[in-house]
Amino acid sequence: MAGARSPESTATAPAPSRRPPPQDANGRIVGAGASRSYASGARVLTIGIASTGIFTFLYLATASHVLDPASYSRISLCWAIMFVILSVIYRPVEQLLSRTIADRRARGLHGHPLRIPGLIQFGFASLFLIVALVMRPQIEQGMFDGSSALYWILVVGVLAYSASYFARGWLAGHERFALYGGLVFLESTSRFLFALAVAVGIASGQGAVGLGMAVAPFASLCVIPFAFSRLRIGAPSGVPAADAASEGPAHADIEEAAADLSLKRGAGFAVSVVGIMLAEQTLMNAGVLIVAAKAGSKAGLTVGITGFVFNVLLIVRAPLQLFQAVQTSILPHLAGLEARESADEFHHAIRMTVRVIAAFAGAVAIGLLAIGPFVMTALLGNKGFHYGRFGLAIVGVGMGLHLVAGTLNQAALARGRNGLAAVAWLSAAALFVVFVAAPTIHSEVTRVEVAYFTAAFVLSGLLWAIYRQGPAATRAPVPAASSVG
Repeated sequence: MAGARSPESTATAPAPSRRPPPQDANGRIVGAGASRSYASGARVLTIGIASTGIFTFLYLATASHVLDPASYSRISLCWAIMFVILSVIYRPVEQLLSRTIADRRARGLHGHPLRIPGLIQFGFASLFLIVALVMRPQIEQGMFDGSSALYWILVVGVLAYSASYFARGWLAGHERFALYGGLVFLESTSRFLFALAVAVGIASGQGAVGLGMAVAPFASLCVIPFAFSRLRIGAPSGVPAADAASEGPAHADIEEAAADLSLKRGAGFAVSVVGIMLAEQTLMNAGVLIVAAKAGSKAGLTVGITGFVFNVLLIVRAPLQLFQAVQTSILPHLAGLEARESADEFHHAIRMTVRVIAAFAGAVAIGLLAIGPFVMTALLGNKGFHYGRFGLAIVGVGMGLHLVAGTLNQAALARGRNGLAAVAWLSAAALFVVFVAAPTIHSEVTRVEVAYFTAAFVLSGLLWAIYRQGPAATRAPVPAASSVG
C-alpha cells in the first residue's frame, strides 16, 4: 500500500495494528497537538497571506493604471525576472529549513542546524550577484530598455530577499505562522505604498513604482526581533526525552536523525527544489518572457501584449500566493507525520487539501466564464486587447491543477522523493515552453492559456503517480517518549 512501512513482525504475529501515537514526557499525544497546530496555523497564515495577495494584486493593478503600456511592460518584466530568481535560488533553502526543523522537532531533537542552509543560501546569492554584474549590459539594455534604476532594483531586491526567505523557512519549521504571515504582509503592503504614492501624485514614473520591489524585503524583516523575543529560555522539553532514548535501542535512530542535514544531503535536497522552483516559475513567467522576446522592439500596442499576458496570468499568481499559506504550513506538518509514521493522518491532510482546492478552482472557473472579461478590464484597465472568457476559464482550471500539484509536491518532499518530483516539474515546464514557443495556436494569448492548462494537467498526473508510490525509504521512527519542541 502507498505510504505503508515494512512491519518488523514475525510470520505468526497477528494482523498489524496502528502503533500508539507518540507521547511527550507528560503523556500528551504529540500527533493530536500537531494536527491542531497545523489547522490553526493554516488558518492564521491564510488570513495573513490572503491580505498579502490582495495588496500584491493592488500593487500590480495600480501600476497598470498609472503607467503607460511600455512602462508597465518593463515593470511586469522586472517583477517576473525577480520572482523567477527568488523562487529558484531562495525557496529551496526555505523548504529545506522548514522540512528539516519540523522533522527534528517531531523526533524530539533541538539545536536545529542553520550553518548548512546558510552556506547554501550565501552561495546562491553570491552566484546571482556575480552573474548580474557580468551581464549588466544585457540586463539593463536588452531587458529594461536602458533603465539603470530597474537594474539596481532587481539586484538590491534579490539580495535583500535572501534574508527574508531564510527567515520564512525558520519560522515555518518552528510553526510560527502568525509571524510568517506578518512578514509577508509587511512585504506586500510596503511595496503597494510605492504604487499608491505614484497614483496620488507624490511620486511619478516606473522607477518609483519599481522601488517598492527593492524596499519590500527590508520591511518584511521587521518581524524578526519578535521571533527571537519569543524563544524559550532554558532547556526545551524534548531534550530529556531524546536523552532518555539514547540509552535504549532508539539511540542509533536519534543519531541518524541528528546528522540528517549534512552538506551532501542538504545540497541534494536544495538542488532538487531548485529544479522544482525553476519549473514552477517557468509555468508562471515563461509565457510572459517568450511573448516579450517575440515582440522585440516593435512599437505601439504590440509591446503592450507583454503586460496583457502578465495580467492574464494574474489569475494564477493571486491564488498561488494565497496558497502559500497551505504550502508553508503543510510541509512541516507532513514532515512531522512522516517522522511519526502517521500514514492515516498524512493521507487525510492531502485529501482534505485537494478537496478544498477543487471547490475553490471550480468556483473561480465558473466566475471567470461568467464575468471574467468585464472584471479583468475593470480592474487592470484596457491595454488594447480583449480578454476571452473561455481562455480565462481554462486558466482558472489550470490554476486548480497547479494547486493540486503543489500539494502533492509537498507530500513528495516530506517523503524524500524530491528527485522524482523535480523530474515531474521539469518535464511539465519543458512541455509548456515548447507549446508556447511553437506556432501551435495563432493567438499568442490563447496559446499561453492552453499551454498552461495542458502543462498543469500533466504535472498533477505525474505527481499523483509519485504520491501513490509512498515514502522513498524507511526512516527512523520517533521514539515513543519524544516530544515536539
